[in-house]
Amino acid sequence: MKKNNARLELSKEEMKSYGYQIVDAIVEHHATQDQKLPVALGSREEMDSLFLEEAPEQGSDPSQVLHFVLDKVMTNSTNMAHPRSFSFVPGPSNYVSVMADTLATGYNIFSGGWAASPSAAELEIVTIQWLLKIFGFPKKKGGGIFTSGGSMANLTAVVTARRIKCGDDFSKAVIYLSDQAHSSNIKAIRVLGFKKEQIRIIPTDNELKFSVNKLKNCIAKDRLEGLYPFCLMATAGTTNTGTVDPLVELGKISKKEDIWFHIDGAYGGAAILSQKGKHAMKGIEKADSLTVDPHKWFFQPYEMGCLLVRNHKNLSHTFTEKPEYLRDIEGNTSEINFYDHGIQLTRRFRALKFYMSLKTFGLKEFRDAITYNIDLAEEVESMLRGSKSWEVVFPATLAVINFRYNPINKKYSEKELDKINQYISEKVVESRKALLVTTILNGQIVLRMCLINPRTTMKDITDTFDLCKKYALEIEEELASKV
Repeated sequence: MKKNNARLELSKEEMKSYGYQIVDAIVEHHATQDQKLPVALGSREEMDSLFLEEAPEQGSDPSQVLHFVLDKVMTNSTNMAHPRSFSFVPGPSNYVSVMADTLATGYNIFSGGWAASPSAAELEIVTIQWLLKIFGFPKKKGGGIFTSGGSMANLTAVVTARRIKCGDDFSKAVIYLSDQAHSSNIKAIRVLGFKKEQIRIIPTDNELKFSVNKLKNCIAKDRLEGLYPFCLMATAGTTNTGTVDPLVELGKISKKEDIWFHIDGAYGGAAILSQKGKHAMKGIEKADSLTVDPHKWFFQPYEMGCLLVRNHKNLSHTFTEKPEYLRDIEGNTSEINFYDHGIQLTRRFRALKFYMSLKTFGLKEFRDAITYNIDLAEEVESMLRGSKSWEVVFPATLAVINFRYNPINKKYSEKELDKINQYISEKVVESRKALLVTTILNGQIVLRMCLINPRTTMKDITDTFDLCKKYALEIEEELASKV
């Protein structure tokens, strides 16, 4: 028999050396990241000059490849876990979960079905139960599944809602969400083949919350026209402002109208662990399904989303298929095959990092971190309100705050203010010292901070505002020279 030399292996000693180098690099990154620049910039041309090549026919020394990656790839990636990464929704992560992910990948655990890995399935059941309790969902009937992120969790929720409420005919089905709903919800709806005419975008009120009255009017009109309202999607912590929709009222409407009630808590859901967040999340336990993203405010590394449901049978009724090649590995009703609860058959072992980090740090440390984040944002708001240069556009809400440069001793037009604040953002990012980008609220270009990193300090924030002021003065001089 011909000997196979293509085993894709390193020797035991080579593996140890290689692994130690990687662990050393990760530890050094975690220990010193606050001393590095958080932002990476690079054009396609610059990246092509670094990486573009034909696939190599012959291999290279493993350490050389690793050093090239550490030097060129990792340094050209924005660090969303950096204390001065304020934009979008940062990913603070934690080292224990990073190592747990390494274990899961290193052992190459298949987390699709019980027969392949009963321990992986069991840990997903256990950690899902932890989340069910946190959010007040029924423990016996409730269930859920870990996904790649909030986008896949929201898609899974809409698929389930459509199957349970509409069966095979959804030609007259109508779905409702607000103008502040996350873009992943619209994407999910379109992926599932709903027409534009079946989507209702309900305007928000002055506080950017789902307008209850406008929703009631829209549902009533749709019913009179012979349409079938089947799903309402609320948000617990919008990306723009951290706003929580009136969940209690929306839950009552959903129950009365027999509509599936989905809550997208991908950003804000974890705030329920804090006292202030728990008050804001009142009514979240009434959802038929809830999206939460552990890779956001539960401090897990990418990728990790989650969908919780009030009745786990709704997932299995939606996704179970019985192909002949899986006939020998079906468990009994208590031994959950998670490929029957979602879209993926092959799934990575996501539950491990959540399990290990909670076991290591304890829920109290997570509570304290989230409480710190909310308090920090409120401290920033107080600082801004005491300044003659800055205007709070939307108050600190679940660790998100929106503001703009608008000095009280100068009279700028709205167009000029937009230009000034856009310039501040662009120059701060260009400096690479902080990630601070804009959003639009009420037609105004504003700066936005999302402060969910427990390692962000007030000094990180004041240093960034000093930078902002520097660039504000630059653009003011430019505007003055044109007068």
